[in-house]
Amino acid sequence: MKESYVFLADGFEEIEALSVIDILRRAGMPVKTVSITSALQVKGAHGVTVTADVLYDNTLFSDPAWLVLPGGMPGATNLYEFAPLLGLLEQQAKSAEGRIAAICAAPAVVLGQAGLLKGEKATCYPGFENLLGCEAVDAPVVVSGKFVTGNGPGNAAIWSLRIVEEALGHEAMLKVANGMLIYPRSEGDVDYFFG
Repeated sequence: MKESYVFLADGFEEIEALSVIDILRRAGMPVKTVSITSALQVKGAHGVTVTADVLYDNTLFSDPAWLVLPGGMPGATNLYEFAPLLGLLEQQAKSAEGRIAAICAAPAVVLGQAGLLKGEKATCYPGFENLLGCEAVDAPVVVSGKFVTGNGPGNAAIWSLRIVEEALGHEAMLKVANGMLIYPRSEGDVDYFFG
């Protein structure tokens, strides 16, 4: 299975970053955390420091499955201002199979300002919609084209599970969700969380 990458900048939203790392790994997806700073230790928006797996400058991103952007401020701004990442995101958006996920401020501040969401639908943290550059949808999670966007930290687990569903299918997502006691346990009520 291809590697996925979660990008960490100073000021990232901790719940969003750690939720997606944890849930994708529970699903068996290979995930590496990438510091875009010069150090492996990256400090989140609420003072939680995380040690990334790799530094951006020391990593070859050959045919990644997913590029994942947590939100948080100024984390999303720091991601947007890191030019090498913008180039990688543009390449991923043009690739045959590569996917991109972003949550909170990141869909607007990073993807929207980079012009990557044109013609798509997306969600983001309220107040950033004017930066999306596409149709804004008021929903916890929106899947459109190559993109899975989420609206904020309270929906980080649901957003992460939608990435699993897009990558591995509905049954794999349900297995992870049920293992975490995120209800429902059966197919019938899934729309409550994922519809």
